[in-house]
Amino acid sequence: MAKKDSKSKTGKVKKIKNSIYEKELLRLQNELVKLQEWVKREGLKVVVVFEGRDAAGKGGVIKRMTQHLSPRICRVAALPSPTERETQQWYFQRYVSHLPAAGEIVLFDRSWYNRAGVERVMGFCTDDEYREFLRSCPEFERMLVRSGTILIKYWFSVSDEEQDKRFHSRLVEPLKRWKLSPMDLESRSRWAEYSRAKDEMFAHTDIKQAPWYVVNSDIKKHARLNCIKHFLGLIPYEDITPEKIKLPKRSDAGGYVRPPLSDQTFVPEVYPK
Repeated sequence: MAKKDSKSKTGKVKKIKNSIYEKELLRLQNELVKLQEWVKREGLKVVVVFEGRDAAGKGGVIKRMTQHLSPRICRVAALPSPTERETQQWYFQRYVSHLPAAGEIVLFDRSWYNRAGVERVMGFCTDDEYREFLRSCPEFERMLVRSGTILIKYWFSVSDEEQDKRFHSRLVEPLKRWKLSPMDLESRSRWAEYSRAKDEMFAHTDIKQAPWYVVNSDIKKHARLNCIKHFLGLIPYEDITPEKIKLPKRSDAGGYVRPPLSDQTFVPEVYPK
């Protein structure tokens, strides 16, 4: 059972201090860089699925995980709504094209579980398509694991009250308003339906080869640290950081004269004012 957050005498959960959070986040990000190099050298194939309710904090964790990693090794797959052609394909087909090759990590910001969540609740798939997904998804994931893919699945759990607070924040903050789509608003009114869909999804897809890991995300900073630390603990790796590198001296220009800077078009230097 997951360890609960410590509470103060008033009953409120103690939030981590910003200074401690920043220090620990940087430490974990350093470990992610080490893991990245290990994945590259060993040719590992890593898939991490991030699912959960809207405004549960998935994007914030993904952003911190990838902040210092190479996009050539670790990339994010955040697929838009399927095209008309994609709706005629095998359901998993468009996700397969985003799976990693050897030496890569792919983070799915929502995934094939759209069918068990938003498509089910909003009526974007038929009952037969939904039932087929619940039958075939465990087999699809077992096939991935048998092929050598490390598959990790996170569900971000947020309370009704906290989600409501985050939605209101998006209404008033211009930089966050893009996060509030009509679908988000509709999902807010269907809280119970999404709960039932999630429970049924877990009943069919919480398999031994690829279990669901639930992240308590009511406090974003706690969720970020807990998720990253847990992820690091799932993949054994070694520190293969190379020895300190000595920069070579620049070669002699050999008489080459560069053209004048006045021949180039520069961006206006407006700052600092």
